[in-house]
Amino acid sequence: MNIFKLSRILICVLLISSCKEASKTEVAQPEKTLENKSASSTDETISEPWTAEQLVQPVELAHQIEAGDSLIIFSLGAGGIIPGSMDTGPSGESDSLKRLAAELEKLPKDSEIVIYCGCCPFDICPNVRPAFNLLNSMGFEHHQLLNLQENIKVDWIDKGYPTGSPSL
Repeated sequence: MNIFKLSRILICVLLISSCKEASKTEVAQPEKTLENKSASSTDETISEPWTAEQLVQPVELAHQIEAGDSLIIFSLGAGGIIPGSMDTGPSGESDSLKRLAAELEKLPKDSEIVIYCGCCPFDICPNVRPAFNLLNSMGFEHHQLLNLQENIKVDWIDKGYPTGSPSL
């Protein structure tokens, strides 16, 4: 493994650790959607801003990248691990969300967009919901969220999917 790849993995691990620590004290854990609800949770749910159809599985995105499909991929907090992704910073922070909005303003509303974070599990992630809500409010028609249930290391890197440099 080359030094660049090793350093990217180390950065990812540090981001995951810091997100988990922050989530213990700063982020209230939202309830899961009906699609992701466990048997132990209550019947009440908070609706997510995405639909089940808007979740793209890691293996599917990896195939799309390898096939050279025309996608616009934004990293929302995991440091741009996925090749070609634009790292706009953690969307749970105002400045980063503004940076994402500025990038989105340059795009046609029918662009194929995938967003991901991967700092921590979906149910406590502070970044995916603000970004997805932004895409919805800006009227994008074809946007998806990479379904990283645990984090970018477990659901992407450890599975051997492609990694690379961010473009922002």
